[in-house]
Formats: sequence, structure tokens, C-alpha cells
Amino acid sequence: MNESLQNFVEEYFSSCELNRLPGEYGGGRIFARPLTGIARGDDKIFLKFKEVVGPQHLTPAEMWSANQLPGEEDFESRLRVVSIIFPYSEEIREAGKINKAPELPPEIYCVGRNLANPFMKSVQEAVVCYFQEAGCHAVASTLSPVFTWVNYTDLPRIYSTWSERHIAFAAGLGTFSLHEGMITEVGCNVRFASVITDAPLAVTERSSDEPYANCLYYANGTCRACIEKCPGHAITNDGHDKQKCGQHVRKVEEEISKRSLQSFLISDPLKIGEELKIRYPLGCALCQFDVPCMDRNPVPK
Repeated sequence: MNESLQNFVEEYFSSCELNRLPGEYGGGRIFARPLTGIARGDDKIFLKFKEVVGPQHLTPAEMWSANQLPGEEDFESRLRVVSIIFPYSEEIREAGKINKAPELPPEIYCVGRNLANPFMKSVQEAVVCYFQEAGCHAVASTLSPVFTWVNYTDLPRIYSTWSERHIAFAAGLGTFSLHEGMITEVGCNVRFASVITDAPLAVTERSSDEPYANCLYYANGTCRACIEKCPGHAITNDGHDKQKCGQHVRKVEEEISKRSLQSFLISDPLKIGEELKIRYPLGCALCQFDVPCMDRNPVPK
């Protein structure tokens, strides 16, 4: 069933019109060929995430039960977590390499990242339907009503109840880096989504349980290219400062949204405390462009 799932996801990436840039930006794909990985629902690493992500991070069984899906005795061992990697297209990655504004990401990336959000949602919904049509149950975790952000107003401690990057690590698709992105076999310039199912899928074994195995800095003390690429000075030898990063991302969103891009952007209501704000989630990701880990795993196997 793994091969059938991979083929289904690849075909969806190829055929879905949501995975397309506007004509003004060439009309090419936003994301290239996807990767998929599978984790066991009872993998002990999900309990570890309650320590390294936050105490309210959910296990697959907790997410499953919270969505009132059927679970017989010992159902946790039969759950599988499907992680999907969305690699940005070569066109978008190349634009990041030749970017002339070191403080801002290229417009084609901002537009692609913003328009990618409905596509990623549609992929999760399509995969859920794929399993349901096969007679199985499934839930897209980040589309679930129990998915939320914890301590959002306390920036240094912000985390979600389901971290897609950590799910990708559990599914053997990559490891973390100095810039705190996930370095996969197709690089760190990627996005993530996941679906939990009771379908009989084979598990993807992790090549390493070392969380930074694919990062040159942690592997041999070299590189540090992401430190030089970060305009917000949010990355040092000690790691990634989420507060500084968040401050710069807000500057990016404010500056880019002033340009005549509104017809290509989708606004996103974001609740901070009791206040609801409208924003254009454009991102930054300059630390992931034109670095050794942008489009590959730089650490030899």
C-alpha cells in the first residue's frame, strides 16, 4: 500500500491546479515531487515530543481519540502516521539563490508560499479520502479542531499541539539543523503535512535517532552558512532564536504586503489571545536558500 499511496500523492501534486504559480509568475509548479514517510503510532518518540516540543503536544493515539475515531484495545500499535514532504520547485529555489534583496525573500517565493497553504490543505483532505475509500479511517491532524497553538503570546515558548517537522523526523524523512529547519534528502527548503490512519502501511525506518545528523555544523563543526544568510540575526552557534526570527518575519510580511501583490495573496485570520488579526503569511526562509542543505542532505551516509 505504501507504493500506491506514494503514486497517489505524486499524481495529485502533478494534476492539482492549486499547485501552480499565477501566470504572472510563470505558471509553474509551487512544489516538486513529494516524499512520504510512515511512523508507527506507538513509537516512543511521540512521548519524547512532549518534552522537546511541549507538554501539550499530542501523541497519534491522543489525536485519534480526540477526533472520536474508532479505537479497539491496543489500537495505538495499528496506527500509522503519514508524513508528506513538499519540496519547493527548482524555479523557486533558484530565485532564492539570485535574490537581489538580502533583507527580503524573492516575490515568487512569497506568492508561492502563500498560495501553497490551500494546496497543502487539499492534499491532506485528498489523502484522508484515499484511505476512507480503501475502507480505512484517517484524520489530518492540523485540520483537526484539537490542533492549536500553545502560549502564542509568549514567543520564546510558542509551539503547536502537532509539530509537522517533528512528525517528519519520527517518520524517518530527515533531521533538524542549526537554523531549526528539517534537512531531508531533498533539502531543507520544504514544507510538511501529515495524516494519521489505521491503514496497513509499512513503517519507514529512521536512518538515525540523532536529531541533528544531517546538519554539517553539528556533524563536523563546519558550514554555518545559515548564520550569514539570516537578515534578522536570529541564528548563532547556539541555535535559532524564535523571537528574533518572528520579529523579522513580521517585517517581511508588512513590507511585501505593501507591494501590488494582493491579487495573488490569500489573507489568513490569526488569533492572538482574544484579538483576531488578518495577515498575509509570506514567510522568510532566507536561511534555507543558497545554502549547502537547500536541496539535498549534505552529510554523507
